Amino acid sequence: MTSSPTTRLRRFAVYTLLTLGALILLFPLWWMFVVSLAEAGAAARAAVSSEGFALVPVRPQWQNYPDALRQIGTRPEEGFKDALANTVVITALCVLGQVLSCSLVGYAFARLRFRGRDTLFVLMLATMMLPFQVIMIPLFILFRWLGWIDTLLPLVVPTFFGNAFYIFMFRQFFAQIPEALVEAARLDGCGHLRTWWTVMLPLCRPVIMLTAVFTFMFAWNDFLGPLIYLQSEEQYTLAIALNSFRNQYGGVNQVHLLMAASLVTMLPCVVVFFVAQKQLVGGLSLGAVKG
Repeated sequence: MTSSPTTRLRRFAVYTLLTLGALILLFPLWWMFVVSLAEAGAAARAAVSSEGFALVPVRPQWQNYPDALRQIGTRPEEGFKDALANTVVITALCVLGQVLSCSLVGYAFARLRFRGRDTLFVLMLATMMLPFQVIMIPLFILFRWLGWIDTLLPLVVPTFFGNAFYIFMFRQFFAQIPEALVEAARLDGCGHLRTWWTVMLPLCRPVIMLTAVFTFMFAWNDFLGPLIYLQSEEQYTLAIALNSFRNQYGGVNQVHLLMAASLVTMLPCVVVFFVAQKQLVGGLSLGAVKG
């Protein structure tokens, strides 16, 4: 069955608007890429005025990228490596902590029957209304009392206690799984932990991917947390190291190096988003319709 001319015209208009919107959103990223490959003089002129600046690299200076990475931190060749290693460790542990803790709590709220369950669930959701700035000082005092300042622990340990939004997502997903599967696991002698591990987790891949991607992007780009708790340069993450680079080399004459360092820092997030795009879009609809 062929579509009518009106339908085709409407579809063409929608795709045209979507394409234009995508190009507008991608233009800043392309501009950063072009400036990162420009010579120092051309990049400085582009930072002041875009007149006469080509939107396609004319003589790409690929050496800008290693030059920018070498200038991150006060120790040549080591500042970027330390920041990258710290960021990878923090991000990996945060993803692991969020997935494990949130799935466990979500399973408890969805499948366990205990007194005060609904009240606790409402109180947990109410914590989403508390901005980080409200608990920032009490948390700093607590971590200082524990002796965790200038370590990676304040950035990692809280993720093993769950997040209200991700717990809600897991709870909604677990509530949609047929009770027959849980009963079959119990007949096979599985307890709650084994049921969660062998039955529930393999079925909730979309929400696991959603939690992992969101946690990855937040932990990788987190600036306020490392700024508060980390003091020595050896403990810096990429966000703090990039900010230090901006303060040190943020002048107009070094804008091409700043753009190169910024692109290298944000590249993993772009790759992760495109790799997990299908699962991410599917996970966003969890809980919208209950079957």
